[in-house]
Amino acid sequence: MPKTPFAAGRRFFLRAALLGGAATLSACSMTGLGPSERPNAPPPAAPDAASFGSGPTKVALILPLTQGAGQSAVGLSMRNAAELAIQDSGGNDITLIVKDDRSTPDGARDATQGAIGEGAALILGPLFAADVRAAAAVARPAGKPIIAFSTDLSIASRGVYLLSFLVEGYVDRIVDYAAGQGKKSVAILAPENDYANVATAALQQAAARRGLRVELIERYKPGAVKASVARVAALGPQIDSLFIPEQAAAMPEVAQALTAAGLDSRKVQILGTGLWNDPRVLSLPALQGAWFATPDTAGFTAFAQRYRAKYGADPARVATLAYDSVSLAAALARTQGSRAYSDDVLTNPTGFNGADGVFRFRADGGNERALAVVQISHGATSVISPAPRSL
Repeated sequence: MPKTPFAAGRRFFLRAALLGGAATLSACSMTGLGPSERPNAPPPAAPDAASFGSGPTKVALILPLTQGAGQSAVGLSMRNAAELAIQDSGGNDITLIVKDDRSTPDGARDATQGAIGEGAALILGPLFAADVRAAAAVARPAGKPIIAFSTDLSIASRGVYLLSFLVEGYVDRIVDYAAGQGKKSVAILAPENDYANVATAALQQAAARRGLRVELIERYKPGAVKASVARVAALGPQIDSLFIPEQAAAMPEVAQALTAAGLDSRKVQILGTGLWNDPRVLSLPALQGAWFATPDTAGFTAFAQRYRAKYGADPARVATLAYDSVSLAAALARTQGSRAYSDDVLTNPTGFNGADGVFRFRADGGNERALAVVQISHGATSVISPAPRSL
């Protein structure tokens, strides 16, 4: 679609706001996407802050800053990332009101009510699906849009937009690439959990769209993967690819079962999702040569280096969601005036540039992201299909 002057100008502002300084910083590997992060480097406990910035437009950021009786490392890392975004944007476009949802739906509901009462025009967050539902129940009747961080697409709708990394996006990208490389038939080896349920359904839809035959869907319970892998291996030449939507922590057991069953990754192309961008997966001999979709690493690397310089610790991997949402809110307030957070602005098909690459919101509340396809080799990843620069 040709860029209108409005859309092109908006992308220019967002590129400067979200990725400033990235070109001067070197790239390195990153951890897997999702709520996990390096356990030996939690973000420091930041001082409480009711707000950041001094702009005329009020925006609320609702995060799980506490959980039970203690602080949430992920919530605090996202709070820090939001502060960094305000600093990078200049601090005079929005006033960011930070609220703790206490990692509960009731807390999210209270935080949203409080934010709207304080004049917030846009709600950023919460992180967890149940909390987003609670926040939306308050925000939608008040006509306040939400940009949330959950990966549960069932909670998305017009006015409730998800900025997260959706498994459906990973699956679409890897299936498109595999089909483009001549793959014709696939088996699914999936655990019995919610993530794999969504991934399996998405794979079936994407395979049908691209003309791949799904020869077998093999589900397994925790600790019972060997028998399922043996049934997949018995397919022999009936399949040329195998999709495994498993978490990084469980992949060593799966890899052992693949080796024991004699499933040769040189003959059957193994496919995964962005959750595999984790040292625990990359080092597994059985997965050398595997493909998976993931965001381009350069933007996150630049963000993480700025974060470490300011806070002296590594950010949680999901911290970029807070950074990008706050940067987006500031850029739109600066360039779009009273229309900044309207549905037509938020869902403009040209999209936006963020720390993790290009993204856009769909009218149904989901999103599309520009993802790269990488191959595991010698314990690291190499890009075999770059992330597109536009959508």
